[in-house]
Amino acid sequence: MGKRLTKIVTRTGDDGTTGLGDGTRVRKDAARIQALGAIDSLNSAIGRVLAHELPGAVRDCLDRIQHDLFDLGGELSLPGVSRVDESYLARLEREIEAFNAQLAPLKEFILPGGTLAAADAHLARTSCREAERAVVALGAGEAVSDAARRYLNRLSDLLFVIARVVNRAQGRGDVLWQPGKNRG
Repeated sequence: MGKRLTKIVTRTGDDGTTGLGDGTRVRKDAARIQALGAIDSLNSAIGRVLAHELPGAVRDCLDRIQHDLFDLGGELSLPGVSRVDESYLARLEREIEAFNAQLAPLKEFILPGGTLAAADAHLARTSCREAERAVVALGAGEAVSDAARRYLNRLSDLLFVIARVVNRAQGRGDVLWQPGKNRG
């Protein structure tokens, strides 16, 4: 384990820079820091989903994902290091298949919502898409592992399915889009 924080107020970021895991100082608006911030926001959004009553399998899955996101953040904070690999992706795909097998096939688009827990899962999904875009933007100028980007793409799919699972578990159906519902 790396350096432990014993002092929270360091003042080292007062000049608009922050330190990467390798000690390099970069501007707080650098693409790498934007990506790290998006991963942090995503992890917090998942923490909000975990604050709800959830089926045990969903809770266990989201707990693993929070740890994965720290692995991904660690990878991004140490340029050239890869921590997220194909095994992470394979696990997400298995979880998507297992959760999706419990659900009726989608015939229509659904709107984010239903229960509060499902709505929060949808917010986590949109936060995941933001993190994915930030990692793609970082990859346009710096090396980023393909697995990291693909992990976020799979995770957004999983969070969509989890929102549906949570609605179902709490006795609520999907909120179906009704095209032209409010047309004159």
